[in-house]
Amino acid sequence: MDETEARWTADQVLGLAPDAASRTAGARLATRAPWSGAGASHDAVWGLCAGSGSRPYQTAVDLRGPAYACSCPSRKFPCKHALGLLLLWAGDEGAVAAGAVAPEWAEQWLTARRKKAEAAAAVTEEDEPAPGPSAADAARKRAERRAVRVEGGAAELEQRLTDLLRGGLAGAERAGHQQWDEMAARMVDAQAPGLASRVRTLGAAATAGGDWPSRMLEETGLLHLLARGYLGRERLPGPLAETVRTRIGFTVESAEVLAGPRIRGQWLVLAQYDTPDERLTTRRTWLHDTASGRFALLLSFGAAGRAPELTLPVGSVLDAELAYHPAAVPLRAVLGEVFATGAPDRTPPGTSVAAALDAYGTALADDPWLDAFPVVLADVVPLPGQDHWQVADATSEAAAPLTSPAPLWRLASISGGHPVTLFAEATPTGLRPLAAWPPESPLPLPV
Repeated sequence: MDETEARWTADQVLGLAPDAASRTAGARLATRAPWSGAGASHDAVWGLCAGSGSRPYQTAVDLRGPAYACSCPSRKFPCKHALGLLLLWAGDEGAVAAGAVAPEWAEQWLTARRKKAEAAAAVTEEDEPAPGPSAADAARKRAERRAVRVEGGAAELEQRLTDLLRGGLAGAERAGHQQWDEMAARMVDAQAPGLASRVRTLGAAATAGGDWPSRMLEETGLLHLLARGYLGRERLPGPLAETVRTRIGFTVESAEVLAGPRIRGQWLVLAQYDTPDERLTTRRTWLHDTASGRFALLLSFGAAGRAPELTLPVGSVLDAELAYHPAAVPLRAVLGEVFATGAPDRTPPGTSVAAALDAYGTALADDPWLDAFPVVLADVVPLPGQDHWQVADATSEAAAPLTSPAPLWRLASISGGHPVTLFAEATPTGLRPLAAWPPESPLPLPV
């Protein structure tokens, strides 16, 4: 990987946009006309964009974050001016002077970011003031009180599931959402948001139609297993106990995770997508280190209706440190220091469909609640079907269904009927395709 910053592609830039409106507005600004003083160094891009006022907007992007600064009043990150500047830089080499010296306003912002990063890196555990006895005691007592409440909630849930199965599932479809909403509210009161979320999933299965009894029985079994796992957590192996705590809804601060072991690698950004609900927007970013074969999942969150701030261009390679959350199947990680970014020089190695499904099965044995497991498939062909798309090995008869809310014509166009490398999440209902590599290209394209 080149230590200097490679120019991003338009797809990578548009993948950073917080919403469709920002993508459209940014694309309109990706011309030379509104820009002046545009320049780029090995780790930053800047420029002045004419707006409706008398003074142009000062826009700068730190490519190592990436991070954005703009004097416009927008509260979106990145704003349309940052997107337009990056698109101009990506698509028109002559419009943005390479190897330029940053103007004072941009240099001040970049210097402040560097100093902040250096100060954060210099802080060690020994530098942190130890909390006083009263603070430690208060934290311990809060943790003990919550553990008691969660135990009560898990025990109550076990009794409700027993009553549900004793009465049979036949009446669940007619009962409506009220009983599930009330049960979920009880789990929230018990400070077990993970149990509450699975209760809602159980209620949704009961009213989804189709083969709802089978799905409901599966969800009931997983919910029962999670509740029993927490009640018997002292007898579980350490990594599995941590997984149960996470699934219940206990969280670990990022700083605490970063204080543990870190792994440095060349992390390729495979895919990034948002899943919004009424409370939060969750951004999932998948990374892969070819040398170790490790995958990593970064989660970031934004308030309802707002995109999370962490944005990484798909297809970029981060020379960075990661720290993994403790788990039976370590996937979720926290991004530590980023030393450099660059572009990939090859497609990551993949596996067959059968081997990928075997790997998912092995992971499920360690973490039964794992709803998404990363796989890279090599030499597969996407095929549209009557009920669903599927992906098949080019050299064997092995195939697996693809799950997607929309027809996968973009994937078909990338493939053109030829074998491609595909990155997907293995889920209980099939493979969710996220990115594919066109033949002879090291850059993944979102599908």
